[in-house]
Amino acid sequence: MIERYAAFTTDPAGGNPAGVVLDAADLADERMLEIAAELGFSETAFVTGRAGDRLRLRFFSPLAEVAFCGHATVATAVALGPGEHVFVTNAGEVPVTVDTTGFATLTSVPTRVEPLPDADLTALLTTLRWSADDLDAALPPRVAYSGNFHPILAAGSRERLADLDYDVPALKALMTERDWTTIQLVFRAGQHSFDVRDPFPVGGVYEDPATGSAAAALGGYLRELGLVADDATLELRQGDDLGRPSRLTVRLVPGEPGVRVSGQAVPMG
Repeated sequence: MIERYAAFTTDPAGGNPAGVVLDAADLADERMLEIAAELGFSETAFVTGRAGDRLRLRFFSPLAEVAFCGHATVATAVALGPGEHVFVTNAGEVPVTVDTTGFATLTSVPTRVEPLPDADLTALLTTLRWSADDLDAALPPRVAYSGNFHPILAAGSRERLADLDYDVPALKALMTERDWTTIQLVFRAGQHSFDVRDPFPVGGVYEDPATGSAAAALGGYLRELGLVADDATLELRQGDDLGRPSRLTVRLVPGEPGVRVSGQAVPMG
């Protein structure tokens, strides 16, 4: 059975839709990809097995398998019900707690931050149709990992972030070559408040309405660069420009190498 959830929202018309298949043990990879393509959501999650208290969880976009997907992980955990769940993903183990209201918190695999080479930055800006002058110098470009690789670019204004009009074939080719999953475009609205957008052409989607993996990557980036305290809580707004408002809470815990990402998920009917 295919269930449909909206993640990082309390409104089925908001957030990021995800397909959830809790009984996928007998499905071939080709069939899982077909289901994801038929649904057309950014990702669909498939529970393909259980080992003790751990569930094997895989993710497919309409075009390919994805190592990790935050919003579909949250959706799957909420579909399973309140309690503690541990998912074994292609990126590693991801624990999730769910309360009785459908509010879930995942803890990502350990994050890391790498330089974004000048040539890659130039190519990325070209495909986005941005210039170096559009960037916020206080938030330097980097590539952050949280189960997937996400380049992080900070816009110098909310208007720059709102005006998203990228070269789809060129960005898809660049991301495929560099093994990037989404591009985390951010605007820092306050010390702990960010507006974010995530192009996702490699998944067959122009833009992701809510991206838990990229949210974790942003938390790891801010921590690594000393741009927030190591116990900071961040509030992310995503999907507003798409008409699917999403709200993600990112929490850093001292001594914890992963990043916690929290939000609600609700059935879509």
